[in-house]
Amino acid sequence: MALTPPVEEHPYNHLIDTLKDGRIKFFNPQKLNDPRYDKLPLSIRVLLEAAIRNCDGVYTKEDDVQNLLDWQQQQNEAEVPFSPARVLLQDFTGIPAMVDLAAMRDAVAKHGGDPGLVNPKCPTDLIVDHSLQIDYSKWSLKNQEVELIRNKERLQFFKWCSKAFKNVNVVPPDVGAVHQVNLEYLSRAIQVTDGFIYPDSVVGTDSHTTMINGLGILGWGVGGIESEAVMLGQPVSLTLPHVVGCKLVGSINPLTTSIDIVLGITKHLRQAGIAGKFVEFFGPGVSQLSVPDRTTIANMCPEYNATVSFFPVDQVTLKHFKKTSKFGRSDAEKLELLESYMRAVKLFRSYGEPSEDPQYSEINLSSIVPCVSGPKRPQDRVAVSSMKEDFQSCLNEKVGFKGFHVSKEKQDKRVPFLHCGQEYQLAHGSLVIAAVISCTNNCNPSVMLTAGLLAKKAVEAGLVVKPYIRTSLAPGSGMVTHYLNTSGVLPYFSQLGFEVSGYGCATCVGNTAPLPDAVVDAIKQGDLVACGVLSGNRHFEGRLCNCVRANYLASPPLVVAYALAGTVGIDFEKEPVGVTSEGKEVYLCDIWPSREEVQQTEEDTVICSIFKDLRGRMEKGNTLWNNIECPDSVLFPWDHKSTYIRSPSFFSKLSKEVPPPPSIENAHVLLFLGNKVLTDHISPAGSIARVSAAAKYLLSKRLTPREFNSYGARRGNDAVMTRGTFASIKLQNRFIGKPGPKTLHIPSGLTLDVFEAADRYQRDGVPLIILAGKDYGSGNSRDWVAKGPYLLGVRAVIAESFEKLHKNQLVGMGIMPLQFLPGDSADSLELSGKERFTITQPDSPSPRQRLTTSQGKSFSVTALFDTEMDVTYFRHGGLLRYVARTLRSSE
Repeated sequence: MALTPPVEEHPYNHLIDTLKDGRIKFFNPQKLNDPRYDKLPLSIRVLLEAAIRNCDGVYTKEDDVQNLLDWQQQQNEAEVPFSPARVLLQDFTGIPAMVDLAAMRDAVAKHGGDPGLVNPKCPTDLIVDHSLQIDYSKWSLKNQEVELIRNKERLQFFKWCSKAFKNVNVVPPDVGAVHQVNLEYLSRAIQVTDGFIYPDSVVGTDSHTTMINGLGILGWGVGGIESEAVMLGQPVSLTLPHVVGCKLVGSINPLTTSIDIVLGITKHLRQAGIAGKFVEFFGPGVSQLSVPDRTTIANMCPEYNATVSFFPVDQVTLKHFKKTSKFGRSDAEKLELLESYMRAVKLFRSYGEPSEDPQYSEINLSSIVPCVSGPKRPQDRVAVSSMKEDFQSCLNEKVGFKGFHVSKEKQDKRVPFLHCGQEYQLAHGSLVIAAVISCTNNCNPSVMLTAGLLAKKAVEAGLVVKPYIRTSLAPGSGMVTHYLNTSGVLPYFSQLGFEVSGYGCATCVGNTAPLPDAVVDAIKQGDLVACGVLSGNRHFEGRLCNCVRANYLASPPLVVAYALAGTVGIDFEKEPVGVTSEGKEVYLCDIWPSREEVQQTEEDTVICSIFKDLRGRMEKGNTLWNNIECPDSVLFPWDHKSTYIRSPSFFSKLSKEVPPPPSIENAHVLLFLGNKVLTDHISPAGSIARVSAAAKYLLSKRLTPREFNSYGARRGNDAVMTRGTFASIKLQNRFIGKPGPKTLHIPSGLTLDVFEAADRYQRDGVPLIILAGKDYGSGNSRDWVAKGPYLLGVRAVIAESFEKLHKNQLVGMGIMPLQFLPGDSADSLELSGKERFTITQPDSPSPRQRLTTSQGKSFSVTALFDTEMDVTYFRHGGLLRYVARTLRSSE
């Protein structure tokens, strides 16, 4: 967070030190002369510096500083605040935040306040990258044009935000994916504000914000409500974490890519049980990893459930900054300042000093072999050498995380079909989607260059990819296209069908273009387990395409290899990857590029040029974006006909005074859920089903299904998003007994869409609650997991346990997270879900207070308000109302 120069009463003024002949100031924790500081993990030292610098006695107190210093005894006990240096948004999750701020300006103005005071206090970067859909797999420019036309209203709003709000920087479309722009352009390892230097840090509305930890920059993903809180000046609250050291030893196998290393480390750390912990990497193996390697590893830490995977700044980091000219013309001076500051506060790491190494777990890099991950979960790692056998076992296994339960007599079924006048056959394991995506691994050029060189050798050997396979190449930024083109491999990608389709999130978020009708018909006719392979980070069943049941994460070169083979049921060591038109068998080892060849190409064509190219794109901008007109006003002029941007109703009944704590009387249960309800089940994502409540709304606005776009693109319209809440086809509602977005409207006994049932309850003035089991709200942070239920009329969720991030989101929206007492559950209490529930609030709520829930018989629950600030947010009706009242009262 931008630092205000300390005044005399700042409790840590005595820690101020200087660099550069007194021109640069900083808070030096070493001047505490506290021996505990030298024992702190480096990631905790970053938290400590932020607490010292932002100690205001309100949000951050001296007790918080002491708790951080006392980390060894306070792990998983003390709650500490963290004020990051900046906030990172992508457009899908960024637009609701900006819409809320625009609506807050209206509310402040309505009550006589100055709307111009509503601005992010923390510098905020919003990157427009998630709106891209691959309508034309062979025509990149056309995709971009369609994107700008389809999303014109959203882009006009973003452009207004960039002009109307202070501390907001909007990166337009066609520059790059959010994490790539963050790595290549926005991140600096240090920040200098008002003459003070401090570590760069960030929270972002995406779990893969953690990539930035590979640069020695502390950061992680948060929910939409948390990001808005930070934007508005509130710190992130976190339980002081355990920090697990991960020692890397051994040498990297020449054929092993960074993706293989990631999956190997993922498996090891998942088995180590590090959920919710910080991971710091150390040991001689770390020095072998380039910064791109490190960011690729750090990117996957959500998959092994760590909060962050931190690589402290070292000589490799400095060398990376020097090569990339990241600091511009004053590189030498700023690099010197960076190193001086990091050494002064002991945030610089030297792996040649064994005394700095903690005693932690160890991973031998030489033991890691090429792998893929799937067919349904990223943690299910499969060695490429075992892929054929593993897929066969998936066909045999009962339906589950790995199984599809295909009967023996149907496993050899082949279905012929015609495509472009030629006959082909599909079988179980046939590949129909092959997506080379670099949104979270193009920070590592080696894997993309390996894929490009593999494509080159394949074309030269006479191999082709079957034309019915939906191939795509979606670079995370134009930088990737630049270095693929400069190195000469891009034409070979194209010849295999992997044409650049655009820049932004596509396949991972369900934006794959429809498969050919003949392919879909063949899959359905044979009830085939068709496959997709992608080098992205999300591959849950049905996410890529409803008819593609098995999906694998793989490195970019392996995506190309499986596309050439046309099936995942292949043993690359024993079977040819393809056969030329002359009948010659070609094996993968014949065309796989050597590590030396890849590294030489990377050094010759990539390192120095890619960052120069991105800076040029940033400075030049996008012509279509530059020509977009937007309003020039303090308040946003809402267009009531818009189906993309709508003023939400969060402030519609904002009273001047804080109301008494709201009780819940005679509530009905909207949904009766089990264990492991994911944010994917709650928050709308992907395409809008044509029979959904959201589709009915859009049809009523005279839109055709072709114009529906996606839930992600319409996150600025609360009417669409509310109707899409709990609209997942995988939702398991115990009222219904089968997956689907339906529920029981208890008074009428009718089975309705979740929205339609909630709408009936609201019209009748009936409050709603949700009953759930363990780990409610697990999965990726999503901005509408709390906003959607709130607008549906949900006022409390009673669960056996909550994912902490989601619990915080509920509090931030004014929804009570209530936990059954240990040993209690809906089943043990013999709840049918059809009871009426009354939950009475005391006049003065307090953290972790026990409440009584009555429904004929009574049982107790714990209100999961962890801090006084949680209670304050809840009493105001959520964070947004709290901030609006605060701004109004400051007039």
